[in-house]
Amino acid sequence: MVIVAIGMTAVITPIVTIVYKPSRNFTPYKRRTVQKTKLDREFRVLVSIHTPKAVPTIISLLEASCPTKKSPICIYVLHLVELTGRASGMLIVHNMRKTGRPAMNRTQAQSDHIINAFENFEKSAGCVYVQPLTAISPYSTMHEDICVLAEEKRVALIIIPFHKQQTVDGGLETTNSSFRTINQNVLANAPCSVGILVDRGLTRSTMNQISHHVAVLFFGGPDDREALAYAWRMSEHANINLTVMRFLPGDTTIEGRKSNSGNDYSVLTVETERDREKQLDEEYVTEFRTKTGSDGSIVYIERIVNHGEETVGAIRSIDNSHDLFIVGRGQGTSSPLTAGLTDWSECPELGAIGDLLASSDFAMKASALVVQQYVGMGSGDPLITPDSPTVHYEPFNLDHSTHRQQPDFHSQQ
Repeated sequence: MVIVAIGMTAVITPIVTIVYKPSRNFTPYKRRTVQKTKLDREFRVLVSIHTPKAVPTIISLLEASCPTKKSPICIYVLHLVELTGRASGMLIVHNMRKTGRPAMNRTQAQSDHIINAFENFEKSAGCVYVQPLTAISPYSTMHEDICVLAEEKRVALIIIPFHKQQTVDGGLETTNSSFRTINQNVLANAPCSVGILVDRGLTRSTMNQISHHVAVLFFGGPDDREALAYAWRMSEHANINLTVMRFLPGDTTIEGRKSNSGNDYSVLTVETERDREKQLDEEYVTEFRTKTGSDGSIVYIERIVNHGEETVGAIRSIDNSHDLFIVGRGQGTSSPLTAGLTDWSECPELGAIGDLLASSDFAMKASALVVQQYVGMGSGDPLITPDSPTVHYEPFNLDHSTHRQQPDFHSQQ
């Protein structure tokens, strides 16, 4: 018996090692960004929601993302609930609940409201698949729920609400400071692109009734290219009018660039990287203009500015005529076009332009989506741990009994 046990162990161990590989769950996939997700493929989005108040604007944004038969939208709706009175976290996968069943508590009532809203959206929109989930965990690990689910479902974009909500007088106020920390940690650890939605109300457009005016502020860099890619997708919608305003420096000369380069290897490396990014910007903008040049609903504008004040003036000139701004976060980049805008920044995680659009001093009435493109793990900001009670966290307890089958959309692999 001892010899048989040793023999079985010797045989089974390498077989299990070969067959079972947990890393397969996190196999790299190509379409981690909106830019790399083609308009004839399935578009996967993870939406994180704390309270039902953000639901109408998020649904309006998703409806404007132009779901079609060629490019259906698969939406994973994650209701985030703070863990209280438990020792381990939980992830609940819901079916669309039958109406008429009373909610047991306030949390379930909120989940029901969110699920019903997205169920109605799924029925009315067409080419949309919605999978609602609830994550119950402490604030300190809530970003892990979002990132792990995004990795497992192979989504291209995570949409998270801004930590400030609109008040009755039109301003923005902080509802929970922990939400901001969660957003910062998601930006630092996300396995795909991330969009932070500053909600000032965005009316959902019904067929041929309401048209949205969307503006993209393009300064250059991967985040701005991702913002343009998402706006490009939205422009396919019949009720979307798109304005792309590209900002160009007015005092950039070849002599000035040469004088800053010198013989310093580090400076030369930075200049080479900037030149590469500029080339990528030119190629993508040229492709966008070539393929959309005949579309009368798209307007392309170039503005030459020299400093931050002129940039602000250019943005103010169009802010009242649009109801949604899409901008890049601009992580790790510095530009003379935004010089001075970060000196009094309230929310650096939004970037210079995103913070400007979210500022109460700017008197903006439109919603804003601040986009960060996925460029590889380890390139984000450092992890921030919110001040919350220390709670032992265990892996999700997934309720497979309530899981429903996903329709046969295009394979994401």
